[in-house]
Amino acid sequence: MNTRAGSKTKPKDLPIKLSLTIGGRSVAAENILHVTDPATGVPFAEVPEATRAQLEAAVSAAEEAFRDWRLRPWAERRDLLLKYCDAVAADIDGLAELVAREAGKPLAKATAEVNGGLFFARGFANLELKSEILRDSETQFVRVEKRPIGVVAAITAWNYPALLALWKIAPAVLTGNTLVLKPAPSTPLATLRLGEITQRIFPAGVVNVLSGGDDLGRWMTSHPKIAKIAFTGSVATGKAIMASAAPTLKRLTLELGGNDAAIVLRDFDIERQAEDLFWAGFANNGQVCACMKRTYVPDELYDPLCKRFAKIAASVKIGAWNVPNVQIGPLQNREQYNRVAELVDDAIGGGGVPFFRSDVPDGSGFFYPITLFRDLPDDARLITEEQFGPALALIRYSDVDEAVRKANDSPYGLGASVWGRDIDKALEVADRLEAGSVFVNQHPSMGPEIPYGGVRQSGIGVECGIEGLAEYTNTVVFNVKKGSTT
Repeated sequence: MNTRAGSKTKPKDLPIKLSLTIGGRSVAAENILHVTDPATGVPFAEVPEATRAQLEAAVSAAEEAFRDWRLRPWAERRDLLLKYCDAVAADIDGLAELVAREAGKPLAKATAEVNGGLFFARGFANLELKSEILRDSETQFVRVEKRPIGVVAAITAWNYPALLALWKIAPAVLTGNTLVLKPAPSTPLATLRLGEITQRIFPAGVVNVLSGGDDLGRWMTSHPKIAKIAFTGSVATGKAIMASAAPTLKRLTLELGGNDAAIVLRDFDIERQAEDLFWAGFANNGQVCACMKRTYVPDELYDPLCKRFAKIAASVKIGAWNVPNVQIGPLQNREQYNRVAELVDDAIGGGGVPFFRSDVPDGSGFFYPITLFRDLPDDARLITEEQFGPALALIRYSDVDEAVRKANDSPYGLGASVWGRDIDKALEVADRLEAGSVFVNQHPSMGPEIPYGGVRQSGIGVECGIEGLAEYTNTVVFNVKKGSTT
């Protein structure tokens, strides 16, 4: 949660000095935003709040840089991307601490996030979009090429600020586009640092990074000189972006939320698999778009799995980013804390009783207890809506057809999973689930060469893989008539 300068709550320590990146230079701003530490609920850093004039300057710089950048050979762009990854890796300790403090995650998890972003960026660099010859006959030659779109606006979410920034920077620059990148208002620090590093690697204007609030996002999504929006965030914001982008028919990649279901089969091995199943729902404190948010369990495994989940949850250490051996931190912002509390209170108000609730640290931070429910009605909001936090309902089923039907009964379709020892049987069930990614005995699992995206209201387009790179291009067909023209 950010507050504008002049708030009654002042930052306690401000050792962090970060700037906007516009046209290859560090730029300050007249107004500032305060960044809150989720573990204390108190602002601890200030960042610039970009003005509309600064957005115009960034777009102009990107537009100018595009003229040359689009013509650079793929290999040259790839080499600069890899050089950038090396520069980011050299600053990993500083970046990880920024992620930990702004996102509220344990330092080890924040370090893993930055490393994960680098793994994906380097993996993208191993991919290449090549020309394809569709026809070469005596009378006709047809070649298909992928050409960069132009200036791309990227807007990222607060749950994985560094990873998502690298997910946007790498494919955009690799495919020959230029970029204006905006992080979430509550987690701008690591992204601004990533922008500062680009100044040493890429030509001026290729990557521009602006921090700001919702107004900045609206200016970007409606800007007539921005050709594509790449967004990660909520379904509601994705719909607003579609409406804003419609007048100029911008290209869109929208990676939105989900309400991912997991189906546990009767041959599930509680002793060996319960830990993985638990963390499928509670990784990053449940703040993952494609993590398990509904868990369907057969009657005969229901009571023992509930008992095992409670035991695992009781062993989880919850605390601030710099406390040793912490596994889960606070929720990232007050709004999300209130959202999770609202869904849990709704479940309790409807007669539900949690069978486990963890202790959390005292204080004004956004720590929410791990909360486990059993035997909630199917229409409980904790089941029908995305909680994005450490609360989970285990849902009993008698017939796997019933579980599949309920799993698919959702307006979303980002991910889903099936869990059991018989892989062939699990795959048969997985084939019936309606989601962009369907996992077996894991949830989620991603890679730079693996396309990732949702169906229905969970998004438009994909990220990662050749398909994800192609999202940053236009398809151009060269169709030649051969032979005599007389």
